[in-house]
Amino acid sequence: MLNEAVSRYHDLLAEGNVAEESRAMLDNGLERSKLIFGGRRLSPYLRPHFVLEEDFARITTICETVWSAIQKVKDAAIADRTILDELGLSEIERDLISVDPGYAAVSPTARLDSFLTEQAYSFVELNGESPAGIAYADAAYDIYSSLPVMKRFNETYNLRPLYGRRYMLDVLLKSYEEFLGRKADHTPLIAIVDLKGLPTQKEFELFKEFFESAGYPAIICSPDELEFDGRRLRVGEVEIDIVYKRLLVNEYLPIIEQYPALLQAYRAGAICMVNSFRSKLIHKKAIFAVLTAGSYARLFSEEERAAITAHVPWTRRVRAEKSDYAGKEIDLLEFVLAKRDRLVLKPNDDYGGHGISIGWNTDEISWEEALRSALANGDYLVQERVPTARETFPAILADGSIDFAEQLVDLDPLLFNGKVRSAFTRLSSTELANVSSGGGMVPTYIISSK
Repeated sequence: MLNEAVSRYHDLLAEGNVAEESRAMLDNGLERSKLIFGGRRLSPYLRPHFVLEEDFARITTICETVWSAIQKVKDAAIADRTILDELGLSEIERDLISVDPGYAAVSPTARLDSFLTEQAYSFVELNGESPAGIAYADAAYDIYSSLPVMKRFNETYNLRPLYGRRYMLDVLLKSYEEFLGRKADHTPLIAIVDLKGLPTQKEFELFKEFFESAGYPAIICSPDELEFDGRRLRVGEVEIDIVYKRLLVNEYLPIIEQYPALLQAYRAGAICMVNSFRSKLIHKKAIFAVLTAGSYARLFSEEERAAITAHVPWTRRVRAEKSDYAGKEIDLLEFVLAKRDRLVLKPNDDYGGHGISIGWNTDEISWEEALRSALANGDYLVQERVPTARETFPAILADGSIDFAEQLVDLDPLLFNGKVRSAFTRLSSTELANVSSGGGMVPTYIISSK
C-alpha cells in the first residue's frame, strides 16, 4: 500500500497547478513559522514521510524495549566505574553525572535515529542529551497539512500527525513534580537555556510561544545571563523553576568557570533541569558498545537482549584489544582493517556528522589513516553498517523548480519518559542525514487506508 500511496501523491503533483500552489504555500509557511535553519529552508521537500500504522506500532515497541535497556545501563553505571570507563566519560563528566537531578529518568526526552526498510529496522545513534526538532516538526505538520496536494491526498488515505510539543511540556511538568516530591504550589517558570546565536534559536521561539499559550511563562536565555544567589536562579528579576536545557555539556564546559550559575543552581537542587547533566551518560555513542557487548548482556532481560541483537548495530570502542563479533573472538584492529566495506568510524562524542569515516566510501590507504587517527584520538568507535532507507522525494531547488531525487531517509522517533509519542524524518542526498551538515527534515505522518 505504501508504494501505491507515494505514487498517488506524486501523480497529484503533476495535476494542474497543484505543485506550484503547494510549493508557494510551503515556502510562505516555512517563513511564517520560522522553519528556517541557518538561513535556509528546513523542509525543502514537497512531500512528507509516510509510515504505515502497523510499522509504527512495531517501531514503538522496539524503541521502548531498547529504551528500557538503556535505563538499566544508567542504573548500573552509577555504581560500576567499569561501565563509565566503557562509555568514555571524562572526570568532569563523571562529576556532573554524580549529581542527582531529583527524578529517576536518565533522559526524560530522547531521540533514536533509525532506518526503516522492508527487511530491517535499525538504530544508528541515540540523542539522549538535548534532542532538537520537536517544535520544528510540530510547525511543519501545520504547514504540510494545509497544502493543496495534501488535502487532495487525504481524500484517499488517513493521515495521523505526531505532534510533540505538548509531550515535551508534560515531561517538564512531571519531572518538576517528581523533583519537588509534591504538586507545585505555583505555576513554574520555564527557562530555555542555550548559547546565543545558534541556528536552533527559531525552535526555542516556537517552544516559548507554545509554553505560554498553555499558561506557563517562559524565557529564552544563555548561561551568561544567569545569576544564582544561593537560593534561586534568576535572569534579572525573573526567578526560574524549570530549565529546559538545550545547552550541550560539550559547549558548556569551556565556559563553565566563567558562567557557573547554572551548575551552581543545579548542584544546590534549586532548579529542575531537563534533560539533566546525567543524560551525558547515555548520550555518548559508546552506549551502543555497552548494549551490544556480551559482557554486559546480564544487565538486560531476554526481550531486551533480543531487541538489541535485532536492531542495535554492533559497536566497539576503537582500541588494540581482543573483542567479540557474532559470538567469536576477534582481534579488533585486524577486524576493522579487513572489514572496512561494512564499518564506520565515528567520534564517541560529537554531532553534525563531524569526524565520521565511512568504510565503504573509503579506499584502503585512507581507511588505515582514519583508523590510526581514531587510535591517536583515543575516543572513537567502530560500528557495523546497517541497511539504509532510501526513497524518492520531490526536492525544491534554489530556483523553485522541483526535482524528484532519491534521498537517504532517517526516521527519528522521539521518546518522552520512555514512550514514543512523536517522530520526524531527516532527508539527505548524501550518506549523512544530518540537518547540521546540510540535510533537511520533513514531518512524519502515520498512514492507513480509508
